[in-house]
Amino acid sequence: MGRHVRGALVEYAQSASPLTLVFEFNPETLSRSRSVEITLADTPATRGGYDFQSPAETPRVSQGVSVEPEAFDVEILLDATDRMGQGDPVASASGVEPELDTLRSMVEPKVQGPDGMQTLASLGMGGQRAFQRDESASVLLFLWGSHVLPVFLKGIDVQETAHLPSLVPYRATVTLSLQVIEGNNPFYREEKIRQAASAALHSSTAPGHFPGGLS
Repeated sequence: MGRHVRGALVEYAQSASPLTLVFEFNPETLSRSRSVEITLADTPATRGGYDFQSPAETPRVSQGVSVEPEAFDVEILLDATDRMGQGDPVASASGVEPELDTLRSMVEPKVQGPDGMQTLASLGMGGQRAFQRDESASVLLFLWGSHVLPVFLKGIDVQETAHLPSLVPYRATVTLSLQVIEGNNPFYREEKIRQAASAALHSSTAPGHFPGGLS
């Protein structure tokens, strides 16, 4: 069986060595979700929405409707077995603990230093609670195939499945919960351009016969 294409999470920060996690990624383990919130309580709409007769009425029909940001749940396998077999000294001593510590650092609050560098708030520069006013979450780039998406890491779930005699894990299954940052940034703009081009390619080749006179 061939090796899977690699994906990555990279911290978007002013650093000579930004936090980076590279992993082999099986697309079958990724789930994507986007929800639409519909609030019609204070409108005259009945039966789930306003009446309409033409596409020109879409802005009125969609009042009270908001689209939530896209979210991903990604399951990845971190496994140091091969590297341990090849005599890698870091893997032999630390297993996948460096990768897990990278993920923990990605999800922890950061404080911005005077030179723009981010530092973990838990090192003593932050307040008593997570994400105080002078602290912030990391902006990450999720690299997956042709996608480079800006995301927040909302959560990590780690299942350690094999350990060295020192109890250091050398194999773990990790579920990452990511939310896309759908603002005005170069990465999301590029993704929207890619998405529109792909959708146009599909529309140009799809059958054009629909009921009700649509074509």
